Amino acid sequence: MSLSKHLPGSRRAAAVASSLITPPATLAYPSSSISNSNSNSNPSILQPLTHTRTLTSQPNRNQDLFKQLTPRQTCKMSTMPAQHGHSEACCNIPPVVSKGYDAKGSYEELGGFKSYVTGPKDATKGIITIFDIFGFYPQTLQGADILATSDHSQKYKVFIPDWFNGEPCPLEWFPPDTEEKQKNLGGFFQKNPPPSVAGKVPDYVKAVSAKYPEIKSWAIIGFCWGGKVVSLVTSKPDTIFKAGVECHPAMVDPSDAEGIKIPLAMLASMDEPPEDVKKFEQNLKGPKHVEIFGDQIHGWMAARSDLENERVKAEYTRGYETVLKFLSQHL
Repeated sequence: MSLSKHLPGSRRAAAVASSLITPPATLAYPSSSISNSNSNSNPSILQPLTHTRTLTSQPNRNQDLFKQLTPRQTCKMSTMPAQHGHSEACCNIPPVVSKGYDAKGSYEELGGFKSYVTGPKDATKGIITIFDIFGFYPQTLQGADILATSDHSQKYKVFIPDWFNGEPCPLEWFPPDTEEKQKNLGGFFQKNPPPSVAGKVPDYVKAVSAKYPEIKSWAIIGFCWGGKVVSLVTSKPDTIFKAGVECHPAMVDPSDAEGIKIPLAMLASMDEPPEDVKKFEQNLKGPKHVEIFGDQIHGWMAARSDLENERVKAEYTRGYETVLKFLSQHL
């Protein structure tokens, strides 16, 4: 049975377990949709949901991720401002560049990884960014520059290591609607499982700290695949990070949250399973900010963001404002 039969028009984006396998030949998907029971509320606000799912030993784990990264049916966009987010001002984000962004940082070799580095020389707080599977995309670099330059009261230096060593996932593999694309993606995820990268993060931070000893406290932010890395890293009892952020995270597993004691923000899209997002929020032990941007696709704050769309650009901007406000409180 072809995976492509299950992709068009799907309203479900399932989470994936942390170890990824090659797709089996026979697939089956139930369907669901993000719902909002209050007709007067913003669809970007998380609504109470009680259903939870077991994420271990799932035979369709890669296929579920493929669905999460596949364009969905058109969703009516909200024109209402967020009501679940922060309201106080802490930052002044420059106008977002829709196309042809000129990155402000530079590349350095740190801890054995090519790294994009941006931010003022006198910054005393650092942010490790775990990019999505597409690597150094302009939307991701612009986001890093926003984090590094937009806070009035705190200065951050941002580091994006290239965990893929120059071999990111080609955007042309999406949507994964052919057997060849599925095979390629299965191989990519096997080669780059989140637990493997999570295990490298502590040594990377040590290497960066050795070169930048002025940085005294750290946060970590991850997009898509990188969101799972953030969950794994911040759930360790000896984590070096003071705060974590997950943006449209893949493989949302509520059990990961049980070990997370530091402040954590999760900005989910319409494509993450809302029941898992809600359960994840309930399991967090420390300060938290969890919000669903209900008309945005998985990837709207990173490589898959269509910044020529004014609504996407507005929510991209609001997403980074939310991150900055959260970090201003907890880092």
